[in-house]
Order: sequence, then structure tokens, then C-alpha cells
Amino acid sequence: MDSITGFKKRSTETFQANVPGSKSFTNRALVLAAHQIGKTVVHNALICDDTIYLSKALSAFDGLKATQDGNSFIVERAGETIKAPEEPIYLGAAGTPVRFMLSFSASAEGQTLVTGNERLSERPMKDILDAFETAGIEYECKGEAGHLPVLVTGGPAKTAEWKINGEVSSQFTSSLLIHASQQLDKPKVSVEVLNYLVSRPYINMTLEMMGKIGLNVAEPETNHFEITPARSSASDIYVEIDASGMSYILTAAVLTQTTVRIKGISRKSSQGDVGLVAIYEKMGCKVEEEDNAIVFTGAPISGITVDMETMPDVAPSLAVAGVVASGPVEITNIANLRVKECDRISACCDELKRLGAEVEEGEDWMKIYPAKTLKPVQVKTYDDHRIAMAFSLLGLVHEGISVEEPECVTKSFPDFWKEMQRFVDFHQQS
Repeated sequence: MDSITGFKKRSTETFQANVPGSKSFTNRALVLAAHQIGKTVVHNALICDDTIYLSKALSAFDGLKATQDGNSFIVERAGETIKAPEEPIYLGAAGTPVRFMLSFSASAEGQTLVTGNERLSERPMKDILDAFETAGIEYECKGEAGHLPVLVTGGPAKTAEWKINGEVSSQFTSSLLIHASQQLDKPKVSVEVLNYLVSRPYINMTLEMMGKIGLNVAEPETNHFEITPARSSASDIYVEIDASGMSYILTAAVLTQTTVRIKGISRKSSQGDVGLVAIYEKMGCKVEEEDNAIVFTGAPISGITVDMETMPDVAPSLAVAGVVASGPVEITNIANLRVKECDRISACCDELKRLGAEVEEGEDWMKIYPAKTLKPVQVKTYDDHRIAMAFSLLGLVHEGISVEEPECVTKSFPDFWKEMQRFVDFHQQS
């Protein structure tokens, strides 16, 4: 399936959406579980390309096993010590898992070679490698400096005062925070973030999950963390639904002016991407909160200028909705979208232009103008799941729009096409 078609009428009933578990929470939960001795169950996990790559990578270590059981992962660790795998760890295009795996590899005896596909090898790893130098963690870039593949030598970090540049990706900081918690030979480890820390909500997610399993992280000064190393023994870790995945359901409701109910999340979620709910509300949509659920009703939307630095992954969803707004939609402070699975600013702008919309683009912003009609085009997705899902939604309100590489949605929302077909059928059968 490469398009969403057949939406001809709207039901006044509420569509009960099925959104998978959070990819960000699942990745963190897997790594945290792998540091625990014994058996840990990660419940309501997102089973997708990224998390499968990460679970297989963890299973490659001697003394560690991660297996899938329905919508859960079962992680089993035999003892204090694990050994590096003999073969390279390949993580495909999985950006978050590779950044977590670089640090995790330093906790295993021996040397671990971490690598990925061509695009992942182009993405920047310099910040975490520079942080390794402050921590005294040994590594060697086997290709271009600051990029994969990287050979990591395991063993305790030589220092307890770590520093990390926060300007490129919060994932580096999250990776270090988790790794710091496992420096059991040290009473405290300090992680100081230098420069501006982008996407702070993702750090909050990491801290929240660590706290829930008993790992203590203090923040005596903003972006300066003090970690008390310890082994957690939590037997169960629960994953919230994915706010990034929810964005496509919200945007479908905006485009069709219908009502959806999304269970398993609230507006108080630590996931930054839940902020799209408030943006759409400000633009004219209606939001109601139930116990652990959001009821959202799409409506004609106004233009807006919005800083999306804390929720960059849902910027493509808002960009797509911008074509039906009554005024321009300007999305600012999103420079890190240029170093995602593709350059998402250019991808959004180029594809909206191909569809016939008027857009403007800057180094860290894009501006979308309303478009009454769109051309029937096969959208280029650049093998990026978020571009594919966001742009496919335009097929709900414009005929002839499809996407290339529809299978790339398996990176974060494997049942996306089934869910959107269910959305269409719900309305047509009412």
C-alpha cells in the first residue's frame, strides 16, 4: 500500500485509534533492562525496525539475550559481566539505537565494532566520541573521523567528570546518562552538557524512565547531572504510547475534520511530541482529556508561527497540515531536522513544491502557505518513515497522491497502513 484513498464521507462518531508504544521509550527501556541482572520484561514495546535492530544487537553480547514476545521484549542477563560480540554490530539506519549502543558497548569486556548503513555512517557521532575522551573511554573510528564504524573498547571509564556538547542531538546525552549509572566503581558521575541542549524533553524522558526503576539522577544546575551508579532490579518496565506516531492520527483528524480518541497517553506526557496537541488546539481544534486518553476533534485551522525545537519529529506532520490552514504556517528552530534520516526541512519543502504548494525555507525554519489544490504526485520519501507517513495523509483530501518506499514506515509504525485503512473504513461504513 502506497496511498490512502477512498475517504468520501465523515462520520460524526469517534474513531478509536490504535497507536503503538513509544519508540523513544522502548529504546531506553531495552538498554536499561540490559544493564539489569536477571529477567526484565519491557511491556507495550514498539516492535519496529529500530527496536528489533537494538534487541538483536543486545543479544549479540555473550551473557545477554533479548527476545520478542508479542508486544513485549524479554531481556535476560546472566551476570555482572558480559562480553563483546565477535562480529560487528550492524544497526541499519537506526539513529537512536546506535547512539545508545556506542555507550553500552563500553560496558562489555573486549572490543565492539558498531556500524550501520550508508546514511547512518554519514550522520554525526563526533559529540559522543568527544565525550568518551572526557570520560576516558577508548574508541577508534575505522573510517572517517567522528563517524561510524566505531570500535569501542570496554571497561570502566577512567574519570567521573564527563562533558558532552548538547547542540546536535539529545540522544548523546541520554546515552551517557544511562552509561554513567553503570559505573559501579564510582560513587558519583557528573555529566555536564556544554552549549545549548536541544530537544530537552527527550532528556526528561530518559530521567523519568531511570527514576521509575530506581536509578538516581540529580540536576544541581541546569543541564549538569550527577548520577549515583547502581544496579536496578525492576522486573517490569512499562512503555507509554508513541506521541510521534500519534501525530499522524491527529493530522488525519485535522485534514478530515473528524474526532479521534487516543488511549494510553495524556497531555502531561514527558514526550515532547505531545506538544502538537496544544499547537493544533491553538490553531482551532478541540481537545478533551479523559483518564489516560486524549479525545481530539479536527477543525478548520488558522495559520501559526511556532518554535518546534522540543518536538522536531512531528514538524513534518504540521508542515503537511499547513496546506489546509487559513494562513501561513511557519515552523522555526528545527535545525537538527537536517541531520535526521534525511534532511527533513529540504524534504518537506521540496515535496510540497512538487505538489504545487508555496513554501519558503531557511537554515532552521520552513514556511508553508495554504494551497487550495494539489497535484497528483508520487511523493519522494528519501527512505524516511516520517516523510512517508506525514505526506501520505494528503491522500485523504486530495486524489492521486501516493508515496515512494511505503515500506519505510516499519521503522517506527509497522501497522501504519493498516491503521489508516481502518480509519478510512470506519468513516465510509458509518
